[in-house]
Amino acid sequence: MREPSAFLRLREYLTTGTRRVETTVTEIPSPSRVAPHSIALAADVSGTAHGVDSDIGTGRFVALFDPEEPEGWGGPFRVVSFAQAPLEPEIGVDEFVADVTWSWLVDALDAHHAAYGSASGTATKIISRGYGELAAQGDGAQLELRASWSPLDDDLIPHVQAWEDIVAMLAGLPPASDGVALLAPRRLARD
Repeated sequence: MREPSAFLRLREYLTTGTRRVETTVTEIPSPSRVAPHSIALAADVSGTAHGVDSDIGTGRFVALFDPEEPEGWGGPFRVVSFAQAPLEPEIGVDEFVADVTWSWLVDALDAHHAAYGSASGTATKIISRGYGELAAQGDGAQLELRASWSPLDDDLIPHVQAWEDIVAMLAGLPPASDGVALLAPRRLARD
């Protein structure tokens, strides 16, 4: 079976399309046993080379294609994504930060006109404190978004643009699209 043309168009977009200047997006090895075809991308904020996670923000995007349309997908395509970034501890304890993070995803998909269905995921805030040899690190917080959804057509570019916005927004950068509001100004990683 030939690779879907949607994946070819996505690869072309990666080399010739207009993307956020604050992020580096590269193709990475994709899972081979989840679906007959897949493509995976990594994004790191501030130009960090793939393989070294950014201390500002990082993410992964996997597009899957199965012409058998597995139950629960709602079509032949499924996107699985991940994004994470450090937070200031004061923001990490905010009870609504996870809700706001999920709304950013929905807003970014809508702002980029990415037709989708069957969305699901988790927004996780992690609060940490160093002890012993790590006590000097102090308190820290991190926010993770793990989400999946089913594109309703074969144009994956708006989905990648929305995901790239989420990776950047978690790192405290403004959205690249209109209509997506930020929770707070730039958050700093702990020292």
